[in-house]
Amino acid sequence: MDRAFFLRAGLVLAFATLLGAAFARAASAQNMSRAQAQAVRSACEADIRATCPGVQPGGGRLLQCIKANPDGISQPCKDALVAARAAPAQ
Repeated sequence: MDRAFFLRAGLVLAFATLLGAAFARAASAQNMSRAQAQAVRSACEADIRATCPGVQPGGGRLLQCIKANPDGISQPCKDALVAARAAPAQ
């Protein structure tokens, strides 16, 4: 295997970890303001429906699906998750 493969795999793993942490926080309503939750929902709803159809929310199932399919998540969704993770709930 070549170096580019391992670099890409490392980047995907790092992104999945960041996305997972951000989504875990986003999924926890008590850690987010109503506006933050709405922003994440608006940015990610279509991605989750397209990437994880039939996955029931709860128990970390959506998070697992997103981690397993980071290429199916749009940049606006990624940005909303990162912003929700970085900003304190108000």
